[in-house]
Amino acid sequence: MSCPSRRVLEEIPADPFRERERMPFHTRMQILGGEFCFEADSARLLRLVQLAYGKLPSHQLRNVTPRFLVRLLLASKTHVLRRAADSRVQSRPEGEPSAVRPLAAGGILCGAMESANFMAVTPSERSAIVVVSPDMLEFPYHIRYELLEFAVYMLAARVQKLVPLHAACVGAHGRGILLLGPSGSGKSTVALHCLLRGFDFLAEDSVLVRPEGLLATGVANFLHVRPDALRFLSDAGDAALIRNSELIRRRSGVEKFEFDLRRPQYRLAPAPLRLGAVAFISPRRASKRGLLTPLGKPALAERIGAAQRYAASQPGWEQFAKRVSRLPAFELRRGGHPREAVAALRALLPDRP
Repeated sequence: MSCPSRRVLEEIPADPFRERERMPFHTRMQILGGEFCFEADSARLLRLVQLAYGKLPSHQLRNVTPRFLVRLLLASKTHVLRRAADSRVQSRPEGEPSAVRPLAAGGILCGAMESANFMAVTPSERSAIVVVSPDMLEFPYHIRYELLEFAVYMLAARVQKLVPLHAACVGAHGRGILLLGPSGSGKSTVALHCLLRGFDFLAEDSVLVRPEGLLATGVANFLHVRPDALRFLSDAGDAALIRNSELIRRRSGVEKFEFDLRRPQYRLAPAPLRLGAVAFISPRRASKRGLLTPLGKPALAERIGAAQRYAASQPGWEQFAKRVSRLPAFELRRGGHPREAVAALRALLPDRP
């Protein structure tokens, strides 16, 4: 009598997780200091990669550029049907759940059923896998921000030992100003008006910083603008571009225009910016002394630690906090128009390289 377990082992295909299978769609991009290879089994998924990271400046943080693999897979029923057609795999009886689909990417082994949506990251293997169901394709914004971007940022930060900040960053001549504040504080509005007035734009919401040297990088693809912020725009052309952008709805329920910044008239930071100042966006009205209120080292340390609880738990935070405490720091209060904030911030940047 044959052994059942032995028979099962003999029926395992040579590459059950399809680790050696070459995906039909792939591209390479330099993002956040690393070289990312994106592989996909769906043209629609690769288009989302291009939408997120195409035409961005290539940033390099170290002499040796780390390489990463991100594999995107569409969890479609075609795979189940294909396996059912295989003589070695019997089709499932009616009422049974679908079979698990083995998945792999650069050392990550996992499985998923038909309608799975998930992301797995292994920094030690410099790899990530993103699985998307066909229904999820109707929500490209959420695929990009909650699956794809999360995987890319996690790999770049963990492998390169970068400090991940919830912040915006603008600058000029290689120097940057870190803009901090909770969601809804006005970071995006200030960043937008800096962009429109010729600043180098680095990032709107997520900034990665190398602690040694305080070099900051980010993804300058989109800026998210609330409809009520358009009243401050004096240029009808800029207002029309934003108004014609896609209106997305965040999990919080807030609706914003997703404004693509990759246009010839805007300056995206061509290289990482070295932080030269910190500004906390405040809803308080400015005093007669101006919009910028200086902060001492104790106040800076307390505020930045409270504002960046996740980053404060990551390796490299102590070195980052020590170095950033040496920078000029301010509370940026509100004036009558965002252009006043732009003028105040411009004074913190060099006027030449």
